[in-house]
Amino acid sequence: MNRFTGKIAIVTGASSGIGKATAARLAAEGATVVLVDINADALQGAMLAGDGHIALPCDVSDEAAIKDLVAEVKRQFGRIDVLANNAGVICNHAPIMEIESDDWLRVLGVNLIGVGNFIKHVGAVMAEQNAGAIVNTASVAGLRSGAGGNIYSASKAGVISLTQTTACDLGGYGVRVNAVCPGLIETGMTKGVFDYARGAGKEEKLGQRCELRRYGHPEEIAAAIAFLASDDASYITGQALPVDGGNTASLNLPGMKV
Repeated sequence: MNRFTGKIAIVTGASSGIGKATAARLAAEGATVVLVDINADALQGAMLAGDGHIALPCDVSDEAAIKDLVAEVKRQFGRIDVLANNAGVICNHAPIMEIESDDWLRVLGVNLIGVGNFIKHVGAVMAEQNAGAIVNTASVAGLRSGAGGNIYSASKAGVISLTQTTACDLGGYGVRVNAVCPGLIETGMTKGVFDYARGAGKEEKLGQRCELRRYGHPEEIAAAIAFLASDDASYITGQALPVDGGNTASLNLPGMKV
């Protein structure tokens, strides 16, 4: 497929995991990709083969940096067709009584405010074009409890709500905004979970509470992002699509599944 031939795509959090897989998927389908990440060294290591792709380091919690990055992309390419907001951080699973204000500010600054500011500045470019697609990486943790800590879950619930509200803001300009809600995916962010399970000889238990009885892979999320960003999803906006092996399809309580 060449659904993105001639299109310019920005992917944040592109140095690893879902972001890296998304950048590769969009490039494979013809897009010229702008890879964005705070880690400049890792970003260079993730650079795509082929002409045109560029890497731009950026702290997504810094609005001024986002504004400059978007201006530079428009200067170089003249347009922006796709934005995949994937950059994110996690925090511990501390009870609400033990959470410090700095933890809230750090996680929300990247996971929610950063997403909002990228939509703000890229959305303005897309509105001028009267075309564009934005896909935000949320999480099943934003849909129900038990999939993440308090702050992370709140940030991803915020991303889902922001997806809906900004879809309303931008729909009149022909710009679509959607989200994916990954389940358990093996990425750098979940490395601790996978390392612990493998060290304890329990890897086979990972993902067993999903209907498909397995964990997912970054490429499977990238495929969903590519669909939502493509013209195949031309009449879809304001939606949050779980890509979770069926995890959110049932009550998913301990002991319910054989």
